[in-house]
Amino acid sequence: MAAIQREIPISNTQFSQLQAAFLLAYAAMYAGGGRLLDALGTRRGLAIIMVWWSLACAAHGLATSFLMPGAFRFLLGMGEGGGFPAATKAVAEWFPARARSTARGLINAGTAVGAVVAPPAIAAIIGAAGWRWVFFAAGTAGLLWTIWWARDYYAPTTHPGLSTAERAEIAEVFTKPGEAAAAVSWFRLLSFVEVWGLVLAKFLSDAAWYFYLFWLPKYLYDVRGFDTKQVGYFAWIPYAASGIGCLAGGWLSSWLLTHGKSLNFARKFALGASAAVMPLILFGTRSPVELAIVLFSIAFFGQQSWSTLVMIVPADLFPRRIVGSVAGLVGFGGAMGGVVFNLVVGYLLDHGFGYGTVFALVGTFHVAAFGLILLTVPRVEPLSLDRERRNAARGAYVK
Repeated sequence: MAAIQREIPISNTQFSQLQAAFLLAYAAMYAGGGRLLDALGTRRGLAIIMVWWSLACAAHGLATSFLMPGAFRFLLGMGEGGGFPAATKAVAEWFPARARSTARGLINAGTAVGAVVAPPAIAAIIGAAGWRWVFFAAGTAGLLWTIWWARDYYAPTTHPGLSTAERAEIAEVFTKPGEAAAAVSWFRLLSFVEVWGLVLAKFLSDAAWYFYLFWLPKYLYDVRGFDTKQVGYFAWIPYAASGIGCLAGGWLSSWLLTHGKSLNFARKFALGASAAVMPLILFGTRSPVELAIVLFSIAFFGQQSWSTLVMIVPADLFPRRIVGSVAGLVGFGGAMGGVVFNLVVGYLLDHGFGYGTVFALVGTFHVAAFGLILLTVPRVEPLSLDRERRNAARGAYVK
């Protein structure tokens, strides 16, 4: 951001507005992208989304004023919003319940690998060619990835290379859902208290995550006095921890399932453990820089463990044919949390409150989100879309 600000002056409030533009489009497309994927299918839908994302990303390199990156951030958000519902839908298509959280963890770990590589890579590209080439390179990489996806991805029912043994191993995904295949409206989905609970929990937890994602490098520049090289040297460490968190959360839940625990217990225990480490970030602003990086790393670990699990719960609760729509609504809630809190952060920092206040707020969000899930999702188990049968089947919170 410091390299861009040398050409395009941007205040804290304007910085928060740029992120809000991205997240507003991201939120709308997260919900709409889920419907798009349910209608077009995972393979074709994600290919269209990724072409859009790649071109919007590359366009950032053409910006010359504050309004231009604002517009390009909005377009980028439209493309990015479809990616995670596609991941949730692909996991539901390919993996039985016992393996979904591990699979989702591996996908989220992939985003962490990108985030680990990005700080030193960005610093190197800026040093060699300038900040604009960061966006040109990322857009080109996205288009190349899309070619691979469109060529190689198929649902299990149509995959030309799936062997008989492989089909037997994932036999659960070939079972037909009990409900009729008619479309389910958002209004009907929002009649489920479980959907509201997941949406609001994601609103809180992603408010924290997008703060970390967008503001951590700026915090290191503005408060800790880092330069571009130092950010490249240190900023990858929390993202590496986030990748480990993705794998750890998914692994823990799967391990509990394979050792006889119910799906309900396995998901909630792992979610609760992830939320429990998040308040440690309260000490981040009062610590030496080395310890602060450790605390950021713990927060990133807990957040991505949480994110892996909370985005697999829609696949646990709802039929595969509407998982994309439910995941889209949940992601919409998360992105709106990012919009609201990013604007709050920009206002607080420009009005003298400081990062200590912001971190005090952020440290409470995941704990509150876990409480919401306990209240609104009595049991993590497949739901019937028939509300009367669903309500009759509810039981205790944790087996």
